[in-house]
Amino acid sequence: MTQRITVTHTHGEQISVASGGVELMAYVYRPDPEAFEARKPYAHPLRTLAGNPVSGYRPSDHRWHKGLQMTSSHLSGQNFWGGNSYLGPEQGYQHVEERVGSMRHDGFEEFAVADDRLRFVETLTWVENGGQEWAREVRTIELHSVEPEEGTWALDWSIRLTNIRGEALHFGSPTTAGREMAGYTGLNWRGPRDFTGGDVIGPDGRGGVGEKGASDLMGTPAAEAPWVAFTGEHDGVDGHSTLLFAHAPENLDNTASIHASHWFVRSEPIPSVAPSWAFFEEFELPPGESFGYRYRVVVADGAWDRARAEGYLKNHGW
Repeated sequence: MTQRITVTHTHGEQISVASGGVELMAYVYRPDPEAFEARKPYAHPLRTLAGNPVSGYRPSDHRWHKGLQMTSSHLSGQNFWGGNSYLGPEQGYQHVEERVGSMRHDGFEEFAVADDRLRFVETLTWVENGGQEWAREVRTIELHSVEPEEGTWALDWSIRLTNIRGEALHFGSPTTAGREMAGYTGLNWRGPRDFTGGDVIGPDGRGGVGEKGASDLMGTPAAEAPWVAFTGEHDGVDGHSTLLFAHAPENLDNTASIHASHWFVRSEPIPSVAPSWAFFEEFELPPGESFGYRYRVVVADGAWDRARAEGYLKNHGW
């Protein structure tokens, strides 16, 4: 049995969703004050039904990490991720303000609230640092399946991005620019500080944490591992929480998604997961062309194992 939700929309600022007396998510779309952090909407805080926080915000190591957010670390010489830009093996990371772009909230095409579900369709424009509009995005977010008996709720996040620049856009990552196994880009989650060193599992016996805190799933194609689960133990309370990240089936069809995805998964020194759309190779989006992806993030109380993750996805038609 799903539980009712309450939605509070503070116009021009954020959307808050609560259930059972707990704020489960705030989706913030007002412009950030710091342009260097790549102004863009983000979801933070994220909490379990028990009220435990499962997202980090502006941590001291990376101020531009903000909960769950759509990013693009390398896009035709611009940085829509935020913070320092990776300029190659010789120069490394540099503070280059003129490289940092932004994502402008333009409005909501649809905003629908039911007893147990929120669905909104947001339009955004990706703007390079000099003010040129490069891409138009249609973003759909649905919060649903709040299930107290299972201790879970789900968030579906989809993107449809169209090149409006007039010339090709090139999507990459630090790895495509020369940094080994740093293919982060796309939808990125930053976990709270107490999730550092957490456990990672995937399908078919995959998972674990290897050298330098990277998961053994780092760089794994989504076609081989369509989902990843991350479990952390909380400070202050006796308990664990799990986040399950899953590709929609259509993401695995390269003809629909333009380019094959790979997982970026770290447990140390920071907890982070991203279904990277340009891990090892750049891809090109011609003028007027579009691509799309759809993901599900399940927020759960407790430490899940592989069977629990697979059972959830099967029982919820994913």
